[in-house]
Amino acid sequence: MEGKAGDAFDVEAGEAATGGFGKYVGKLLPKGFSGGVAKEWFDRRRKAIRPWVGFVDQRKFSKPRNFGELCQRVLRNLDSYQSNYIFIFLGLILYCIISSPMLLVALAVFVGAFYIIHLRSLESKMVVFGRELTRPHQMGLAGAVSLPVFWLAGAGTAVFWVLGATLAVIGSHAAFHEMEGAADMEEIIMEPV
Repeated sequence: MEGKAGDAFDVEAGEAATGGFGKYVGKLLPKGFSGGVAKEWFDRRRKAIRPWVGFVDQRKFSKPRNFGELCQRVLRNLDSYQSNYIFIFLGLILYCIISSPMLLVALAVFVGAFYIIHLRSLESKMVVFGRELTRPHQMGLAGAVSLPVFWLAGAGTAVFWVLGATLAVIGSHAAFHEMEGAADMEEIIMEPV
């Protein structure tokens, strides 16, 4: 089926698959803001993701034999599956935000305050009590305006829920997922020094 003209998800010829949506997001960002560093980091993380099939393969889960093996598994899996774990963390944050309407309202107030302050600073310099506000002070003002709304929305609870869920999911995966090449590792550990 052919895409409609002006379709937001349509990827034009010669454009990267991630660029179709990116050009629309770029219009929303303030002038002079380049998300180059964040985009590079996100692209590196996306490319470093290990296959999800191997990540959730039930045959690769077992109980560690002792505390030493548990520590080795956790360290090795955190290193091997770091990008997968980051995307799980981001998914839990997204779930928490979407499932809480008040948190969505609080985020809208936060973004709105930033946007209004940005528009005001473009028109003229912001002066409060006879002092000109610098960019960091303006962002702090936007945060202060939206802080009561975050408090009412229960953002603190959401933060602790995300941290707890992340530690439970990632910690259990890292502890019980067998290390790749475990047979080779066992030989290395068993060799006399």
